[in-house]
Amino acid sequence: MDKLAVLIPAFNESQTIKKVIRNVQSATEKIDGTKIYVYDNNSSDDTATIAKEAGAVVRHEYTQGKGAVIRRMFREIDSRVYIMIDADDTYPVEAIPEMYERVIKHNADMVVGDRLSSTYFEENTRPFHNIGNTIVRGTINLLFHTQIKDILTGYRAFSYRFVKTFPVLSRGFEIETEMSIHATEKKMSVENQVIEYRDRPSGSESKLNTYSDGYRVLKTLAKLFRIYHPLAFFGGMSIALFTVSVFAFWLRVFVPFWHTGKVDNFPTLIVAAFVAMAGVTSLFSGLILDAIQSQERRNFEFELQRVHENENINSKL
Repeated sequence: MDKLAVLIPAFNESQTIKKVIRNVQSATEKIDGTKIYVYDNNSSDDTATIAKEAGAVVRHEYTQGKGAVIRRMFREIDSRVYIMIDADDTYPVEAIPEMYERVIKHNADMVVGDRLSSTYFEENTRPFHNIGNTIVRGTINLLFHTQIKDILTGYRAFSYRFVKTFPVLSRGFEIETEMSIHATEKKMSVENQVIEYRDRPSGSESKLNTYSDGYRVLKTLAKLFRIYHPLAFFGGMSIALFTVSVFAFWLRVFVPFWHTGKVDNFPTLIVAAFVAMAGVTSLFSGLILDAIQSQERRNFEFELQRVHENENINSKL
């Protein structure tokens, strides 16, 4: 079991990967038992060769997507502390020792490298990325009642407990959103650490597509809200359906009936009844799924205990 595993997912980062590895080696020289892992995700350049020559442990993930890479990393590597950093040389490796200490001494399960509270908006030259980060952060903090300062950052530290209980469902860049919500919903300890951000060097291109990846992030956000808060999700849908049933359909039948005593719009009355039934179904679906989610939370606590025991066993080997 490693003491510290530095995880670097990489896809066509030959321009910066050597510098990142050298900088990480320098920043972690006082942390014994550190290993640097580079997971190459089908790069068409010399990323893997350069990383190996620089002294990293190089492995390959052939399913395309950052989520697939992180799934492989978390499954294969056992370490007391994990630090994930991008291979594009945009994050300061000098923050690694402090992030490591927060996991070890504060028992933090996730330390978030917070770019948005420092230089991100000045350094990042892609305005729609700035807007997207702000929208996603505000929406998640509102819906999930959390105080994570940077939802989409790729610079994070994790505990063994987090890594071995995190179900990786996403395949792309929405994985950071999934991590943030998982930590919040499972009541894990999360700390924010302000870091300096610098934009990619000239010639290095971002793999993040503002529109398609932004859509996937928002889609993931909606899906996770439905999973973790089914009563709020389906209850809100139920209220919307009842509102439509009453104001769009039922009143058109009731008002003439009040004056004439006759039902003139039977088709409208039937539609109103079906929409109201859909609202009732949605409400009860939310109640049932909320009970299931409560049981899932209890089961997770038992799973956390099992993982903790495995951590103690592995640390003695």
